[in-house]
Amino acid sequence: MAKEGFKLIANNKKARFDYFIEDTYEAGIALHGTEVKSLRMGKCSVKEAFIRIENGEVYIYNMHVSPYEKGNIFNKDPLRVKKLLLHQYEINKIAGQLAEKGYTVVPLQVYFKGSLVKVEIGLAKGKKLYDKRQDIAKKDQRREAEKEFKVKNLW
Repeated sequence: MAKEGFKLIANNKKARFDYFIEDTYEAGIALHGTEVKSLRMGKCSVKEAFIRIENGEVYIYNMHVSPYEKGNIFNKDPLRVKKLLLHQYEINKIAGQLAEKGYTVVPLQVYFKGSLVKVEIGLAKGKKLYDKRQDIAKKDQRREAEKEFKVKNLW
């Protein structure tokens, strides 16, 4: 995603480790002024965040946006529930797939696209323990290959 005006705020590495990401969507997020200022300073975490669809609307829970230092009375609760902005057909598509067994929706990353705050959400299916072990083994193999490549190129 090397686009102009793209600035990553928070990444959820654990989501890609724990889930197979089948489909991704880009959603806007309804924020208040001091929350946006805090995000510009990079104060955000989506590690424990999760997404639910309620009454045809999508909400993100446990997304921590630290209070803005100079915000005083205008600061909102850091863990408040935030509404995600998606087209209705996208919400219907996600809700239909969530009805299938084993699917969930997880936030993958939070970023600025131009001046807008966006959340990349993924439709995911949980990994079993042996799938995680395979991922770790692949990562180790790649690391070893890169190490050998470096050693070869030094001589």
